Amino acid sequence: MTASPGWDGWGTTDGGRRVHENVLDSAGGAVHSALVPPGALHQRVTAALANWRLDDAEQLLSGVDSEPSPYQAAEPDPVTPGSSDLGRAWADTLRAELLVRRLRIAGFTLVGEPVTTGGPESEREPALDLHAGVAELIDGNGTSGRGGDTDLRAESASRAALAIALVRSAKAAFDATDDDLQRAAGLARHARIELLSRRIDAAMDEAVEAASLLDPGLPPSRLLVDTLGTLAGVLADLELMPLALDFQRRAHEAARAAAADPTLLGRAGDDDVAGDAEVLVAVAATRLGELCAELGEGLLDDGLPETAVPHFAEARALAEEALQLLPPEAPGVVAAQIVHGWALVGLGEHAAATGPLRAAVRITSAADDRAQRAAAQLALGRTLRRQGDSAGADEHLASTLELATDHGLPRLRRAALRELCTLHAELDDAGRALPYLQAYLADELDRVDERRTRWVELFGRRKSLLETERAAGQLRRQAYEDPLTHLPNRRYAEARLDGLLAGGGVPALAVVDVDRFKSINDAIGHPGGDAVLRAVAELLIAGVRDTDEVCRWAGDEFVVLLPDTTAEQAERALERTRRKVAGYDWASLGLSTPVTISVGIASAARGDDRRTLFAAADGVLYDAKRSGRDRVVRLSGVTQKRAGGSALDVLFGGSAGPAPAGDDVVGAAGDDGFTPLVGEAVPRAATPADPPLGVDRPGEPILGPRPTPEPEPAPAAATEPAPAVRRAAVPEPEVVWATGRTTEQVLALVREARRGHPDRPALVLRAEAATLVALATEHDAYTTMDAAAGAAAVGPLPEPVGRVAVIGAGGADTSVAAEAAFVARVAGSEAVRHEDVAGSRARALLADPGRLADADCLVVVAGRDAALVATLGALTDVPVVAVPTSAGSPAGMGGLGALLTMLHSAAPGVSVVDVDNGWSAGVFAARVARRAAR
Repeated sequence: MTASPGWDGWGTTDGGRRVHENVLDSAGGAVHSALVPPGALHQRVTAALANWRLDDAEQLLSGVDSEPSPYQAAEPDPVTPGSSDLGRAWADTLRAELLVRRLRIAGFTLVGEPVTTGGPESEREPALDLHAGVAELIDGNGTSGRGGDTDLRAESASRAALAIALVRSAKAAFDATDDDLQRAAGLARHARIELLSRRIDAAMDEAVEAASLLDPGLPPSRLLVDTLGTLAGVLADLELMPLALDFQRRAHEAARAAAADPTLLGRAGDDDVAGDAEVLVAVAATRLGELCAELGEGLLDDGLPETAVPHFAEARALAEEALQLLPPEAPGVVAAQIVHGWALVGLGEHAAATGPLRAAVRITSAADDRAQRAAAQLALGRTLRRQGDSAGADEHLASTLELATDHGLPRLRRAALRELCTLHAELDDAGRALPYLQAYLADELDRVDERRTRWVELFGRRKSLLETERAAGQLRRQAYEDPLTHLPNRRYAEARLDGLLAGGGVPALAVVDVDRFKSINDAIGHPGGDAVLRAVAELLIAGVRDTDEVCRWAGDEFVVLLPDTTAEQAERALERTRRKVAGYDWASLGLSTPVTISVGIASAARGDDRRTLFAAADGVLYDAKRSGRDRVVRLSGVTQKRAGGSALDVLFGGSAGPAPAGDDVVGAAGDDGFTPLVGEAVPRAATPADPPLGVDRPGEPILGPRPTPEPEPAPAAATEPAPAVRRAAVPEPEVVWATGRTTEQVLALVREARRGHPDRPALVLRAEAATLVALATEHDAYTTMDAAAGAAAVGPLPEPVGRVAVIGAGGADTSVAAEAAFVARVAGSEAVRHEDVAGSRARALLADPGRLADADCLVVVAGRDAALVATLGALTDVPVVAVPTSAGSPAGMGGLGALLTMLHSAAPGVSVVDVDNGWSAGVFAARVARRAAR
């Protein structure tokens, strides 16, 4: 289903092809690049349309390769998908504007309604039947209107139908683009099309959307200047002159900024006049001067001449600036002369304005520039009226009114009506003044006022929404962006990895560490170390695919997320990057030795979560470190076999060193250099007398010695095997006591604990607030803390198993109770606190079935109220861990009194730890809870 190529006059001609080839500044297959602003072809078509040289615009567009009908989907480009979408959107937009302007000359709007205003309804021309137009297009019987027998109404209907389809197609393409500036340019142009069709509300909506995309922080460019100017013109046509002035001032400022740095404008074709920086400033200045003069004219009409003078003076200065910058033969000279003459008229210098304005009228009439001719005649008509030449003024103003009405120039039309009404009122010719006054009042000015209010409110709401979105975006960037490398940070990496795993993906994770980074900082200082990190970040980005993501984890450590990638594939990619890092020109940063990286890689397996996957990759990273650095080590998620490293690291995530030769070590490396899974046969050099060493885990077999190929018969008096070595199902945390240590010492101990045991958290107890803040800053989202307990955990927390209830007597016992609850959670159980439980409140707690019903162990923390332990121990069958505290009365002797009270309790099921020892109580309670939950 395609449109007929002949009816609209877009068939290729020799003249059109030559013009197109002369202005097309694209190479290769990018046939649309010259049509996308600020391309040369776009500039020429735009100028032709603005001056109503519609045949010229049609000829220019005829050289563009024909696209499929807008009534059917375009075929995707198999080579460069999406490359032609923006070009087609602009082709559709310019063709739609051409059609709408032809419709306007024919007396119809885009939706087929007649343009005529006023008069009896019976005398108005009926609206077009757009369905007939669509049928003509589908049947291929549309005509161009160049033959004498053409049905003009059918032709107009076909044009309107195709214009609507082109507008819809272009809008969909602009909505899909990621280039906000191109999208704003398209929206502003579509607002102009809606104005030509007298669809004011639609024009307002398009303009609002365009304004919301024009961020004040956009860098100066030719396209930005043009878009701001187009939007300013639309706002002026909507009678929103203050907003129009604001946007045109931005355009003028952007043009000056771009002219100061010509590299911002790029390189334009030799014949592209708008590509010249000075011409760009001159055009923007002319448009701003025109708006200033128009605002001054409105103030004169309102009887405020003193207020109008500064606006005319600014318009004169801007026009003179433009005339000084423009070459003598430049197209923009006439427009600048018109603005200059208008400003002189406003300032009362009528004689000086008359000659240049008459010359402008002659030039624009000869060149058939209808919009500029209307502006020139309006300015000349004003001058003649104020000089007393009524006949000359009437002639030029009437010509302005005719041109503005026929070509959809609402501001010029209203100004001409106002001038003609004033002229004939001054001549006491009420009979001629009245029709102009009625037309002026009937020109929807009252509705424009209503729309102006609506538009300003809408603009304000959209602007507020945009600012809110921008602030939210800035917060998101701050939350998820590393300020040094501008890579995503740890918080983003964790969220992204969670999303990949939750979505059923099988990503690979690479943990990258810069080798001996401290010595780098010592050699070239911290600024030099920062430069090294940025360089490593760039090399990592360059070495991965677009779908992979490089994040800065902390310090000198990075992670690379590789979606749907095996460990082997990731290893090959990171190995290439490792070589590039080692071969980089580090001497340029002041280093005498190359920088190297160590990489640990793991691939996700079914059931893995983020912590499990990171612990696996982090563990093999330290294998790479221990093996000599500057290498890539992987751990496959399919077989869970590691290339190199020790078996204990695979089973427990620890950092055990290599096993002595000949020892029967669980998971010792096989002949192929890989470590078997739990339960797999282990190659070994052993004798039948070797005792088995196993691991007792729920649902897993106990490891034992691999049988020899020809086992000997068992002796008659076989001895029982040695009991299996038990290991906790949940690795308990590494503890760092902060008491008596500086923040730097605590941070160093935490780093050491994390390196030695990446599978378990490092638990910091009794820390000051400054130390907790430092931990959170260095380890970011991987830190869990409790300010009341003065404790923090750095690393992956285990999934909670079982439930511990921590009961505090209140008051000064709170910090110890908080410590016990925090430790219990870090040790692998859910912890629930009950505060201020003493005296009769203990019975009330036990009487509530919903509060302690699920507890597997109770931790009771008390000092002065130490008898609370005996009360609870007697009333419940849940195991109790008692924690005496040193808080209370002076007679408590630093907790000794509470300790003795608890030790002498006759209640069964009570275990007592030493004074203020929330750590021991929390670990013991978690062990009980985990065991009970089995």
